[in-house]
Amino acid sequence: MTILPLDGVSVLDFSTLLPGPLASLILSEAGAAVTKLERPGSGEDMRHYPPDWDGHSAIFALLNSGKSAEALDLKSPEALGRLEPMIKGADVLIEQFRPGVMERLGLGYEVCRRINPKLIYCSITGYGQNGARAGKAGHDLNYMADAGLAALTAAAEGPAQVPPVLAADIAGGSYPAVINILLALRQRDRTGEGCHLDIAMTDNLFPFAFWAMAGGLAAKDWPSPGQGMLAGGSPRYRLYRAACGGLVAVAALEDKFWAAFSSAIGLEETGGAPEQV
Repeated sequence: MTILPLDGVSVLDFSTLLPGPLASLILSEAGAAVTKLERPGSGEDMRHYPPDWDGHSAIFALLNSGKSAEALDLKSPEALGRLEPMIKGADVLIEQFRPGVMERLGLGYEVCRRINPKLIYCSITGYGQNGARAGKAGHDLNYMADAGLAALTAAAEGPAQVPPVLAADIAGGSYPAVINILLALRQRDRTGEGCHLDIAMTDNLFPFAFWAMAGGLAAKDWPSPGQGMLAGGSPRYRLYRAACGGLVAVAALEDKFWAAFSSAIGLEETGGAPEQV
């Protein structure tokens, strides 16, 4: 019998849509027992998203496979009474409401910590638990724009494009949540104490602009759309339209790869730094 890394770990998931559910799915696939809390009746909105697959949302099925579900009206007077034993027995709690909502429901971190001092309480939001934008609503594209990444999707001439991936939700929310939950579980092994994890999706996008930040902070050379070695400013790292109508992805940054590519297509090799040619 295979023992999975998170066998014996119990997770309560209050989240909806993509960031939290994907995080708890990753934990579930590693062996954690995940219980998803949903509103009575229709459940969470994602249950009704197309495409339909045998009477069920394919998207919801992909994100919530292997989890159990409990219907509970969090605003009802008996909600905390039903949840208290679940919180007491949980290792991890994931929530994705705007700051203050869980407190108003009587389920804030301090309340849950008193019930279970070992609980790892993970909050995923767009802008974090504190600060001027903490209470603002948003979606993936808003967070991409606020981090400066959306503007860099444009060519040197032309409008910015809507990114084809939900990078803020996944790379800014789901994955940092999982990483920090695992770190917190390891820390709890040593201290015996839980903690509150503040996962801010916008903040977690800044590492994806490391090259832009390095140039801007060190040389005051902030990239413009379509400029910069990794943003279409170099012919060595760019998408080219082929005669058949498809696209060719060229990422020959190093001289040896550029020489090989130039030779392969019959292009006279051009010297110089990657950002210049």
